Order: sequence, then C-alpha cells, then structure tokens
Amino acid sequence: MERTVPSTASEEIELYQRTYFSLLRSSAEVQIRTLEEAHARMGSLLHPAARETAPDMSAFVYTILRLPECMPKVQLVVLGQSTSTFARVGLGNVEEWEPVSALARRRRCYFDGRGVLACFIASRTDIDDIIPLLCAFQIEWNKIHTLLQRLPATFTLEHAEKDASRIEQLAQVLLISVADLEQLRILLGSNFVQYLQIIAERPSNLRVQLLNSSLSEYRRATRIWWENIETRFHELRNQPVYFVSSNPHSVVNLLASYPVQHEEELIAFLNEPENEGLLQEWADIQDSSVPSSRENFLYYVFKKYQRCQSLLEKEVSTEEHENACGIVRVPSEHIFDVEAQVIELASLIPRYIDSRLGEDFSFLAKSNALILNIDYPLGLAAYNILSKVAEQVVEVLGVFVTGKSATLNGVVGDVMIPNVVHDEQSRNTYLFHNAFAAGDVAPFVMFGTVLDNQKAVSVRGTFLQNANYMDVFYREGYTDIEMEAGPYLSAIYEMNRPQRHPVDEVVNLYGVPFEVGILHYASDTPLSKGKNLGAGSLSYWGMDATYGCTLAILRRIFQVEQARIQDQRRPRG
Repeated sequence: MERTVPSTASEEIELYQRTYFSLLRSSAEVQIRTLEEAHARMGSLLHPAARETAPDMSAFVYTILRLPECMPKVQLVVLGQSTSTFARVGLGNVEEWEPVSALARRRRCYFDGRGVLACFIASRTDIDDIIPLLCAFQIEWNKIHTLLQRLPATFTLEHAEKDASRIEQLAQVLLISVADLEQLRILLGSNFVQYLQIIAERPSNLRVQLLNSSLSEYRRATRIWWENIETRFHELRNQPVYFVSSNPHSVVNLLASYPVQHEEELIAFLNEPENEGLLQEWADIQDSSVPSSRENFLYYVFKKYQRCQSLLEKEVSTEEHENACGIVRVPSEHIFDVEAQVIELASLIPRYIDSRLGEDFSFLAKSNALILNIDYPLGLAAYNILSKVAEQVVEVLGVFVTGKSATLNGVVGDVMIPNVVHDEQSRNTYLFHNAFAAGDVAPFVMFGTVLDNQKAVSVRGTFLQNANYMDVFYREGYTDIEMEAGPYLSAIYEMNRPQRHPVDEVVNLYGVPFEVGILHYASDTPLSKGKNLGAGSLSYWGMDATYGCTLAILRRIFQVEQARIQDQRRPRG
C-alpha cells in the first residue's frame, strides 16, 4: 500500500546513528568522546541539558540505572553476540569473568576486574541503546568531575553524607538542587561517597568495540537461544503454541499462584522494619480502604521477598511447585538474556489458577496446546525471536505482547491498546485487529486508565527521540511510544505472507489467521520534564497495570483454546 504517513526522520538523530555505526565498523576501539558532539546535537528528550554546564541529573540517573554497577571501573566496553564471538578475539571465556548487571536494563554482562566490560547483544537495537547510554553517562560524569574540582580543600565528601549543610553546599557546587543530589544518594546507597570520590579523581574516557555486526551473527545467537529451549522441551515442535511476550513472573504467578499459597510467610516478611509501608498497604487492602487487589499485592511482595539478600539462605524456590503445574523455566545460556517459560495447558492445576481467570477450567485437560512465554526482548530482537519461533513450531495459535511504553497523553500506570503501529525499524505503518479492547483490561486495573484505539510508534532507542521527532508523531495522533510492537508485526507479516516484510509502506494485517494482541502500560511521560524512569520507578503502580494486561491475555488464551477444543470435538458434516 502507498505510504500516507509523513516522514518522521530527524536529521540530528540520523546523523548520530550514521556516525556511531560507521565508527563501529572499524576493528579498532572507538573513543566515546568522538560521539559526544553528535549525541548532544541530537537534543534527546531524555538528555535535554547535554550541552549545559550544570549536570542533567535525570539523564545521569537514567544511565546509572541501565548500565552495570561496575561502570566507574570500566574503561573498555566490548559488544558481542555469543561466548564464541568474544573467544575468537582472544578474550577467552567471558562467562568466567564476574557477572554484573544493571538495575533497570536486562542485559548479560561480565567484568574482568581490570577495566573491560563484555556485553551480549541480540540485535542492532542493543547498539542503539548502549551507545547513547555510554555517551550520556560520560558527558554527565565529566561535568560532575569538573565541578567537584571547585570544592574547597577543607571539604570532605565523607562529611557531606552526614551533614545537611554540607549536602546543601555540595549541591550548590554541582549546580543542582538538593532534591536531585538526594535522589542520587538514595540510588547509590552506601556507595554514594565512594562513587563521588571516583568521579572527583578522574574524568571518564570510555572506549567501545563492536566485535561483529553481521545479521548472520544475530541469527546464530537466536538459533542458540531457541535450541536451548527446544532441548529442554521437545514438544514445542509437535504441539500448537500461544506465543506470549511479557515478563518472567506475571504469567507464572497467575497460573500457579505460588505467592498466594505462601501468604503467611510473605506477611511475616512484611513485619520487617524496612517494609513498614507495605504492611500498612496490606492492612488497607484487608479492610477495603484501598481498591488494590490482594493477589496482585502478594505477587508484588513475593518479588521483593525473592530479591532480599538476607533471605537467600532460606532457599525460597518455586521450581518444584511450577513444574507440578506444567511450567518449565528455561534461562538463556551463552547469549543474550531472554528467559523463556513453556507451559502445558493440560497440566495446569485448576485450584492454583488465579480466580480472576475464570471459574471452570475443566476444558484445559483436553488441550494439547502450549504457552511459550518469553521475557520481552529489546527492539529488533523481538523480530528475530518470533521469526525463529514461527519457523520451528508446528502452529502458532496467537501472538500476545505486553510491555512498557511511554505515553504522550496519559500518566504512568495507564494502559494503551493500539490498532495502528508505525515501526521506525522498517518504516512501515501496520494496521491490525487488536484482540483486546478497553473492556478486556479495565476491570483488572485499579489505578490507571485503559485507552484503546491508540496509535503506537516503535522507536529505535529510548534516547533517539527529540522534541521535533515527538511533535510529528503527536500531531498525527501517535501517543504510545515503545520499541517492540513494530518488529513483532514485521515478523507476523512474514508468518502470513510469502515474502519478507516491505519497507516504508502502509501494511494491512487484518485477516491474519491467528489472534494478535498488543497491550502497553505507561512507564514514562517524556513530554513532562523529569517524568521518566530515571526520575523514579513504576513500583506498585506498574504491578497493577502489568497484571491487568496479563490477566486479559490469559483470559483471551483460555477463551480461544476452549473454542478450539469445542470445534475439534464437533462432528463434521
């Protein structure tokens, strides 16, 4: 179909991307400082104060949350798709290095302890993510480094942490508010003083090296990912599959309800001093003072319970319970970090299924279908993964996607349901029938608003957006900004047509012979300064929207499967 959407390309963003991709083609290491000017010129909505003398603390916090905690010790970042990629250039088995992680970005990384960080990438989207993160991190680090040199010789950072007047003085020297400095202190915790001391001691001079950017290498990594799953669960080749892209906890919790079965243990955990706020929330739920879901709250608490280091010795494990319910977890190995779960509908135990999913689950025993649930990937990795799944399974009965997005017209915690998606990767605009309407989700969302008939745009990266870019979309009614829907729809096109997806066209996907459902919950409001996940976190609001979306998806899967079973049993005339 002929293209009717105006061009959204930003010259500054395109220049930035061309710059770093051309430099990364070199076999040599690339200095991040050579990219700083192009990064600043872009005018990213996530980094609006890149050129200013004063630090952009929201951008700096955003990068700290999405880069490994070892970044102050890192000098070289090496990007590769698999362990063999790193080994071929003489780095050995990087999986023997120290595993490191970020608080808010799921990516497998290893640190050698001597300044080299190895990061596994799944597609070129990871490059579009990592390079801007490194640029923003270095720009803001060096601003703070320069400003810290102005501190009087008598000023010691150790005293600042315990003295309110010193904190105020430090904030003044850094040209930021006390609130911004306090946010950084909370984020860094006990490492706050040491972190600032390292920044004061030296400027950042990061280097980056891309080992292999070929499409075949990304496909090879995806093949390794799939083979790991198929080895654990051979039935995937022979039984029909509902493909779900969500997260590793919500689908499993709703189908096995392990946290609900261990309510007493979780409530005892709430009595710990640091959980006072959660304990009050539980009391309010018990006496119906707030509209929160009891089950959602227990799922939320259980996630915190699992993360609590002091409780690791108790070996709180759900594996045996989940396996009894027909749920097999498959962590990814040796490549990018996308966990999968394979769920046999016939093996689910009705008494453990969340009551909001229905009342009569007897039909499940007659099902031969599986749910393949994956931890939602980043950008183009979604296309690679769904394409591989479609090649390998006997039949796909539905594709259901839920994940975070930014909203231009809502607030954090809202749910958006698009039926139009413009994909910046393929430059296609996809029109499709979304299996969900507002009424499918709204009964399960207590705090946000559910907005259907929305128009979404799948961007190339979180930093790769500026005011002009967003204005074009907003004028055309695009209010839902995310990264995976477009790549998934490109794969769906190829699952239904005898050719590769087109480029720069309006594509009609109505009539696809299986269910397609896409739900997004708002985690950012980029047109409101500071209202991104560098400035806060979704917390319980995000859990409410997450479970609202997941309930809608599982209810739809059960409806489709029950109808399919009834149709199979109906005598043919």
